[in-house]
Amino acid sequence: MLDPVTGEVFDGLENATQGISREALRLANLRERRLDQFVRSNSDVIEIDAQGAPARRGELLLMDADAAQIAAAETQGFSVIGREEIEGLGLYVTRLQVPKGTDLAQGQKQLAEILPGAEISADNLHFSSGMGAALPAMVQGSAAAITTPIGMIDGGVAGHVNVTAQKGFASGAPAPSRHGSSVAYLLHYADASNIRVADVYGAERAGGNALAIAKALGWLVDSGTRVINISLVGPRNSLVERAVAHAQEKGAVIVAAVGNDGPAAPPAYPASYDGVVAVTAVDGRNRALIEAGRALHLDYAAPGADIYARGMDGKAFKLRGTSFASPLVAVRIAASLERGARWRNSVDREALDLGKKGPDAVYGRGLLCGGCRPSR
Repeated sequence: MLDPVTGEVFDGLENATQGISREALRLANLRERRLDQFVRSNSDVIEIDAQGAPARRGELLLMDADAAQIAAAETQGFSVIGREEIEGLGLYVTRLQVPKGTDLAQGQKQLAEILPGAEISADNLHFSSGMGAALPAMVQGSAAAITTPIGMIDGGVAGHVNVTAQKGFASGAPAPSRHGSSVAYLLHYADASNIRVADVYGAERAGGNALAIAKALGWLVDSGTRVINISLVGPRNSLVERAVAHAQEKGAVIVAAVGNDGPAAPPAYPASYDGVVAVTAVDGRNRALIEAGRALHLDYAAPGADIYARGMDGKAFKLRGTSFASPLVAVRIAASLERGARWRNSVDREALDLGKKGPDAVYGRGLLCGGCRPSR
């Protein structure tokens, strides 16, 4: 067996376990370095919250606040930036600026002391969970046939991918992005023909924030979207968690990737929220990606490596990441809904059992869309 870190050949289960552990530690350290560099490079608009996660600088979100709560916060130096309604979900959010000279983490703790029991969060950022390298052009996938509305919350989509609607929830959005275009391409390749895109990034450096994702969910649900793919990962956030729950109550199925920060990373959200369909990825030989992250539960696996898509410039490139497995699962769920089936039973029958017999922590309930592998 080949050690994924050193490249040395070794034998035995103990050595294999040690090799995987070293790789998990390497990925965890890499994640920390990437986040630190990202925050330092954008310190004028981004800072670390009380959970140690990146968020919009100096801004807190207070859910369903009444006048007394707002007044209590203002007397302690917090100021109201604005009040937002999450249309389609019936949620109301007050945006508060932390007191001058107070960092975000301190402000979050202070506000929790001022308003015990209130739902407070930072405006946490969420990041795409896939990567790719440029490669030659490839052949277009199969003809679209599934008309059940499928939504995606991501970056914007380039014009070479047919989508039904596209709306922006960030400055400069909608704007084409490589990641969003690739996710949409895979939805289309896997036979989705009614794709609705919510761009939560645009040109905004603090894009992918919790408020944008909540608004995007509201828009998609309000427009009748039945399945929503989120190939993004972030920390647990009370606003996003509530928005996801409200969307589910209205009948939407939320599908999310587990990320690519390795098994030692913190649980990925929104994949870890209750009822969200959490998706991991396999390569062309149906091996689980060693860099796949984790969630508090795992539902399915799908191809996420050794496949191709077209980016925002229309050129094909090779994909790798759980981001690209998630939309394939979303399409299979939409196909089941279109047939009028109970999607869980129907999709479970499609799933190819890999690894240990029955559901497991590596492949979930099995591999879906194993034949959905766009090639050059």
